[in-house]
Amino acid sequence: MDVSIVVPVFNEDESLPELCSWIQRVVQDHNLSYEVILVDDGSTDNSWTVIESLHAANPHIKGIKFQRNYGKSAALNEGFRSVTGEVVITMDADMQDSPDEIPELARMIREDGFDLVSGWKKLRHDPISKTIPSKFFNWVTSKVSKVKLHDFNCGLKAYRLKVVKSIEVYGEMHRYIPVIAKWAGFKIIGEKVVVHRARKYGTTKFGGFSRFINGFLDLGSITFVSKYGKRPMHLFGSLGTLFFLLGFVVSGYLVISKIARPEFSLTNRPPFYIALTAMIIGSQLFLTGFVAELISRNAPGRNNYLIEKKQGLS
Repeated sequence: MDVSIVVPVFNEDESLPELCSWIQRVVQDHNLSYEVILVDDGSTDNSWTVIESLHAANPHIKGIKFQRNYGKSAALNEGFRSVTGEVVITMDADMQDSPDEIPELARMIREDGFDLVSGWKKLRHDPISKTIPSKFFNWVTSKVSKVKLHDFNCGLKAYRLKVVKSIEVYGEMHRYIPVIAKWAGFKIIGEKVVVHRARKYGTTKFGGFSRFINGFLDLGSITFVSKYGKRPMHLFGSLGTLFFLLGFVVSGYLVISKIARPEFSLTNRPPFYIALTAMIIGSQLFLTGFVAELISRNAPGRNNYLIEKKQGLS
């Protein structure tokens, strides 16, 4: 199969027939074998009924229904588990992503050698309350992750099949899939300017200040897990040792000062308590790293590594 198209769905019953018809027309015009996997993320409208009717009319359209709303990351992860196409494309169900982009995205994966191609909504049809925070978020993410993209959260992306079968998307990590892919060893990541259309049906299901805050918390989480998930002692142990030594040196200086000049009170000096606190924090960080290392060593996936090729092995 040439392409698998994964579409998370949450209360988008109005747009689904037009979207699927558009996708079908594009892939047929370019002679692509395809499947469309619609993942109903606990919709409360008639989305699942629409999906069932679309599948009855076209077996290339398949559906997965969640018992309740788990979020976009869960929908994508479940879709990734089900795909079989050589190229996997994700897009939103609100028709702000254009299916006309599918052939070129697939070509970039198949012919240009990219592992992942992310869409870039250079011209956005969104209010300024979303565009300004989004620009700042993308800039920070690019600097922290060293992945040079303009739009991490664009729903329109293309992947090599091996990429989606090698990563796990959970929580709200869908906006960091390029970062997750990079840490999994897929470093040929590109982007393509894509058309961002004005919403035709309904209203946006995402947004708000909490989304902005959660995005940076997730960035910290994915950065920590990627770098120190299998070696937490390297982070906590280093910080703990640094704090403890800093406190120990200051304490030693104060004790020597007390011996040299007995008239000065040791416990009335603020540096004494700062040094004591630093030593306590250092000890706690070191013990945290030690416990985390024990947990990591006993985790079921501690020795799971992505192997690209084997030769001479059955």
